[in-house]
Amino acid sequence: MPKSKFFKLQKLIILVLLTFSGIMLIKYTINQCRLEDIQDITDNPKSLYCKDNIYTFLRLGANEEGKPNCNNIIQGHPEAIEEGLRYRLEVKKIIHLAEENYLNFTKDCKYFKEFRRYLVFPMSKEEEAFPIAYSMVIHDNIEMFERLLRVIYMPQNVYCVHVDEKATDIFKNAVRAITSCFDNVFVASKLEKVVYASWSRVQADLNCMQDLLKSEVQWKYLINTCGVDFPLKTNAEIVRTLKTLNGKNSLESERPSALKMKRWKFHHEVRDSIFETATEKAPPPISSPMFSGNAYFVVSYDFVKYVFENPEAQTFLEWNMDTYSPDEHLWATLNRMPGVPGSSPYSDKYQLSDMNALARMVKWEYSEGDIKNGAPYPKCTGIHRRAVCVYGSGDLNWLLQQHHLLANKFDSNVDDIAIQCLEQHLRYKTIYKKEL
Repeated sequence: MPKSKFFKLQKLIILVLLTFSGIMLIKYTINQCRLEDIQDITDNPKSLYCKDNIYTFLRLGANEEGKPNCNNIIQGHPEAIEEGLRYRLEVKKIIHLAEENYLNFTKDCKYFKEFRRYLVFPMSKEEEAFPIAYSMVIHDNIEMFERLLRVIYMPQNVYCVHVDEKATDIFKNAVRAITSCFDNVFVASKLEKVVYASWSRVQADLNCMQDLLKSEVQWKYLINTCGVDFPLKTNAEIVRTLKTLNGKNSLESERPSALKMKRWKFHHEVRDSIFETATEKAPPPISSPMFSGNAYFVVSYDFVKYVFENPEAQTFLEWNMDTYSPDEHLWATLNRMPGVPGSSPYSDKYQLSDMNALARMVKWEYSEGDIKNGAPYPKCTGIHRRAVCVYGSGDLNWLLQQHHLLANKFDSNVDDIAIQCLEQHLRYKTIYKKEL
């Protein structure tokens, strides 16, 4: 069937469903239901009726016949996890949405948001009053980007998407097509050619930061993401967690090892990759110590504003431009510098590991093992990529017990059931405000 006819047929099916169900997905309202009924935290009959109807049409995840039971997988039932593994092995080829699909879907933005089941109204007054900003740095896998956007999307938030300048034209076009369907999602005004472990990765986030500071949305915190992240918390849970920070930032920040200190001791050159030279750099232009961490952060609006307005911060940024993997020491150091909004003192009492920070749950292969014997986390049930766990279904039960806002890494080609079950869990919890 030609693509154009397939597109029209899908739209017709959706409209027929809408007509017979009495639900209008265009505005996401139900006959005799108000927004207050959906936002109601109680289970009174009318509220539950409205939530049931909304969930019927906005449900995400593994809901097809014959798919593994997500509820049991999330609860950690070995039989369900094994069933998920068998399903993963038996389904040799997973059919994913491609750039062409998104270019077709987004010709009609109203249809796109209906068909892809976006939530287009705030789920609570508390969330509406606490908008969050996201910086999303991506380079490929259009479906994973769109699924991440869909699950973190709320109309009161604001989203800046930085697309690697090296990405294909069709990928860039598809991203722009998706973002054009939302008033609060946009592509960064300046794109970087991102080279692994170079300054360009930091610059990508900085470009989004500058654009987000110009946004009319009065956001409270900024969370940065990449294309292989996925949230572990609903927007409501994230809001409540951020409110407890009371203006403080949360990111990994620890004393660096001797090996990591080499990253900023010598000048580095960047071409197609980054390499160390024999030229020794001047000491850091700050009076406080250097710290190491990772690329992931949860920072306040005031922190972001300070980075661009404070002369010492700007000098420090410039000094870091020729270091190795500056994203893994720049933010960690800024967050321990005196006077930086939301920062912590550089005393050793304030060391914060990645396990204790809120930003991201990452399982490193060399640290996996038996928690009873002192390992920080159990073994990965997916695969490893660059010594990092790409999560499988068997990781979900443990992951969802952690306090982190997001986890890294997920890949639909490795274990799509893990992602579908997370989607289902988060959407159910978002609408019903309780566990699946």
